[in-house]
Amino acid sequence: MEKLPKSMIVVGSGAIGSEFAYFYSTMGTQVTLVEFLPEILPVEDEEVSKQMGRSFKKNKIKVMTNSTVESVEGSDGNLKVNIKNKKGEIEVHECEIVLSAVGIAPNTENIGLEEVGVAAENGRVLVDDYFRTNVEGVYAIGDIIKGPALAHVASAEGICCVEKIAGMNVEPIDYTTIPGCTYTVPEVASMGLTEKAAKEAGYELKIGKFPFSASGKASAAGANEGFVKLVFDAKYGELLGAHMVGANVTEMIAELVTARKLETTGHELIKAIHPHPTMSEAIMEAAAAAYDEVIHI
Repeated sequence: MEKLPKSMIVVGSGAIGSEFAYFYSTMGTQVTLVEFLPEILPVEDEEVSKQMGRSFKKNKIKVMTNSTVESVEGSDGNLKVNIKNKKGEIEVHECEIVLSAVGIAPNTENIGLEEVGVAAENGRVLVDDYFRTNVEGVYAIGDIIKGPALAHVASAEGICCVEKIAGMNVEPIDYTTIPGCTYTVPEVASMGLTEKAAKEAGYELKIGKFPFSASGKASAAGANEGFVKLVFDAKYGELLGAHMVGANVTEMIAELVTARKLETTGHELIKAIHPHPTMSEAIMEAAAAAYDEVIHI
């Protein structure tokens, strides 16, 4: 674009939609974010999604959940967008730009998959644990196969695939430990099961939550919005999921990926001394909260 739009409607509030909504809002565009589901960032833990909804509204982004874009009329620079709101009523919004961020699709059309017989389903190439397709000598990784469409996932898949080709003893990728990050302000980072998904899977849970409003470093930095939430299996103490919203949480999530990879328990996280003052203390504190040992809130 040659100039900054005065107004924009973003359709879809996943990581991509939310990041664009935040970016353009900070640049001065009046942004409306439209989401079909009850909360924005719908793949995140519900408490994270609600917090981000509040943060966006505070930053003057209009958030419309349980809403759908029915039609767009007009030409560039003068668009009328018909949105069905949560009451089932049609609202007409005017804007300069409509950005569709309702999902991505694998770019596998017309590259010859059919000619060589590579099996695919809904456009995604089918592979085994080491990214071998059904055709000998043909491998596939990244956004064109099943799994999270993330750069760090594709990189790990590529390394795993090539090491297997080279004859090394390789473990398949554990997709339950994949971190997801959303680069807004505040940031969002998560790994593993949400509280809802863990309950649906039949786990008895211990939940620990520590707000950044109780963090000295967060307060000193003027970034006390958000929290760390940890989900543990009550029976064995296994870390099932980690969900964070706040400043620098995309830098903090790797600790919890490592903890889950090493089958670290909640008590071990509590006893792992974290430096003070830091944002990362909130991880130790959230673990302590799950086991009724927290002393700083």
